[in-house]
Amino acid sequence: MKRRTVLGLGMAFAAPWPGGAVKILPGFPDPATKAKFRWWWPHGLVDPAEIVREVDQIADAGFGGVEIQDVHHSVRADLDAAVHGWGTEPWRKAVEAALRRAKIRGLAVDLAIGPSWPAAVPTIDPDHPAAAKELVHTATPFTGSITAPEPGQIVRVVTPGVLDPASVQDVAAGDITVPDGDWLLLTYREQGSGQQPEGGPHTVPASYVVDHFSAAGTRAILDCWDDLVLTRTIRRLLREVPGDLFEDSLEIETGHTPWTPGLLAEFRRRMGYDLRPYLPIVLQNKGKYLYAYDSETSRHVRDDLNQVLSDLYHEHHLIPLRDFAHRLGRTLRAQPYGLPTDAIRSATLLDVAEGESLGFKNLDDFRVLASARDMAGTALLSCEAAAYANGAYSTTWNKVVQTMASVFAGGVNQAVLHGFAYREVPGAAWPGFAAFSPYNGTGIGYAEAWGPRQPTWGHVPDVARWFARTQLVLRTGRHRADLAYFRQKGFAATGLGAPWQTNDGIPIGWTHGFVDEASLSLPAAVVRDGRLAPRGPGYKALVLDGDAINGKEHTLSVRSARKLLAMARAGLATVVIGDWSDVHPTGLALPGETAALRALMTALLAEERVRVVTEPAGIPAALADLGVQRDVTYERSSLMTVHRTDGDTDYYYLANARHAENRVINPIDQDVWLTARSPRSVPVRLDAWTGEVVALSDFTRSDSRVRVRVTLAPGQSMLIALTPGNHRAMPPRLMLDAAPLTSWTLEVDDWQPSGVATHQLALTELLPWSQLPGLADVSGVGRYRTTIEAPPGQGALLDLGRVVDTCRVRVNGRLLPPVDVLKPVADLGPWLRAGTNTIEVEVATTLLNRLRTTSPAVFGIANRQAYGLLGPVQLRWYR
Repeated sequence: MKRRTVLGLGMAFAAPWPGGAVKILPGFPDPATKAKFRWWWPHGLVDPAEIVREVDQIADAGFGGVEIQDVHHSVRADLDAAVHGWGTEPWRKAVEAALRRAKIRGLAVDLAIGPSWPAAVPTIDPDHPAAAKELVHTATPFTGSITAPEPGQIVRVVTPGVLDPASVQDVAAGDITVPDGDWLLLTYREQGSGQQPEGGPHTVPASYVVDHFSAAGTRAILDCWDDLVLTRTIRRLLREVPGDLFEDSLEIETGHTPWTPGLLAEFRRRMGYDLRPYLPIVLQNKGKYLYAYDSETSRHVRDDLNQVLSDLYHEHHLIPLRDFAHRLGRTLRAQPYGLPTDAIRSATLLDVAEGESLGFKNLDDFRVLASARDMAGTALLSCEAAAYANGAYSTTWNKVVQTMASVFAGGVNQAVLHGFAYREVPGAAWPGFAAFSPYNGTGIGYAEAWGPRQPTWGHVPDVARWFARTQLVLRTGRHRADLAYFRQKGFAATGLGAPWQTNDGIPIGWTHGFVDEASLSLPAAVVRDGRLAPRGPGYKALVLDGDAINGKEHTLSVRSARKLLAMARAGLATVVIGDWSDVHPTGLALPGETAALRALMTALLAEERVRVVTEPAGIPAALADLGVQRDVTYERSSLMTVHRTDGDTDYYYLANARHAENRVINPIDQDVWLTARSPRSVPVRLDAWTGEVVALSDFTRSDSRVRVRVTLAPGQSMLIALTPGNHRAMPPRLMLDAAPLTSWTLEVDDWQPSGVATHQLALTELLPWSQLPGLADVSGVGRYRTTIEAPPGQGALLDLGRVVDTCRVRVNGRLLPPVDVLKPVADLGPWLRAGTNTIEVEVATTLLNRLRTTSPAVFGIANRQAYGLLGPVQLRWYR
């Protein structure tokens, strides 16, 4: 092939320069794609005037929406739910105030579908037909004979916990005689579980969790909204202010077996066989199965029951709630996991699916939902973001950005930060009400209470714009990925992903998603020009492995096998891992089903575009043999990428990312080859911190690929567009010398319950505040000042080294563009003048160190954080 190469002198810096700005992606400097806050309310014990002030605070800080949550774990015993609980008049007035002000300020307002979670209403009790149900059983061991007090079943015990399926009998009340051996008498009773939403009481009368598998449960939610929430004013405002109805994760808790009325009949209708002979092996106690037949039968029957419950959840809960939201002018956002339901199908039904950075085990948990979004053609994958165990008042924006840079690499493009706290409640200690701190009375608690109480709040607009610009790029055009991994079960939040991809594929540039039977039934699931879903993610190949949930068991539904065969015949490259001669249907096989499935698999394996490998390590050779190449190539590292296309422009998000939060990663500095849709494309850097869009001068083009240099600190990210044009790049800088800056004056505003005190120090070396005289337990805002002499015609880069937490830089009193909190380097050049210049670095901290002294019973167990400008600080001169 003919190679075209363009060589440049150096990577351009994203600083103002005539001719350096590139017009691409309108709105990038100040986009509307802003992050949201979860907004913690102590139910209706709020002042509408304060609600208006807090909407203004959130808008002024650069965020685009709020999710109102009735959550008050820290003070639940002190609140009068009868007077101002969820759904009361004070609560409604506060909601109206929030909606009115949000309309003026251009914010979205999301409402949870009930008080706290799971979905619950105060209009039912545990015995109501709409309340959550459980199947309660008794198990009485016996030998020889027994008198049954009521109808039930008997079954012989083979070994403890293992039962003989051939011995199961339905029995009436009365005397029962059995052959020799150990037996169980089982009786069953359906009842309300009595589960209440988290952190109550929220209402009077008390709220109870609804049945998420029945139409009655959802009807109770809609009726409650009509009765308690939807005043004429709120209905009007909901149509005038954008936003979601939101449902949190499916944290359905029962000490027995999750159930719903009519389940036996629904099971027979959907699965084609009677569940009653298998009831003993689906019985649970606190989420654990109690008995089994042989392992294969037990797994498959349980799979069938989970599928039925999943279908009922979709048909009776998600779809009616979504339609209800649409009638109100809302969209439905939900976290469709927590139970063994098909979250991939859930995500295809939702307007917005959501995951969570605290609860998800790794990035593949997000990719499961992102892939469903892409196949369904919806726009957003949301994340309940930046909640950390024991993180209250100690969470740094450095940590938040590190976390979210990785989460964005998993396919997320909307952050809902956890969370902004209403100002105060009676009895709350300084600095005010926080939903989860102290947690249940004593613990530090998780998540943050963001807002003006935080010293960093004055710097937060810089971080908010990073979120908004990053999210804009991650919502532009269509997401593209290399490989689709087939999942027999569309569960989420499992931590089970694609091991070869995680260990070997991603580290060299491969990208992937997940599909299951539900997503392959969507209109987008066609193959054209060798790509699956060409108008969506455009997967180049599909990988079929055993069931990740069931120990790589070779199971597949007949419908899925037919679809996989049709796609292979249409030209989709397919890699099958392992020997599938033993394949059997998902769930309990019906007559003739196994033979039909094996015939389909035989046909699939014979297709020209199918390769079989014995182990996942054979995937790369199979892909190479099939001619499948990745869009991004680099030497092995912790780099991760997201690729989106819009017209003839390619957008790449590149992050030095963690697959899981506990992974340790190192800085990277390497060449990366990116695929371009246009052979005329050149690379353009979109700086999410400053909003600058600048063509790069250091790149190489080879056919459809463009090489750029990527240098990222751990958790840091960057945005690159490959776009056709003859964009003028910034001229390279001639770097001269570097000089350390160690002498500073420091003025600290010390935030305390009684007000702000001031400390002043002269420094000859940079140390944490905890090691400076009088600052050991100080939290607040510090201003470091020094002077430098600038030669004529020279600029300088101010490398701040390490800073805790956020910072802003001024030169001669003028505020400079924001710096990346993970690699804080400021370009002073455009603002320096020949001669003496004053540099100021303003640093803001968390509140932890001060709270260790003001609330030692809660925060005294925490170690002091190392605050301040820690350096080493260098001034790097250039011409």
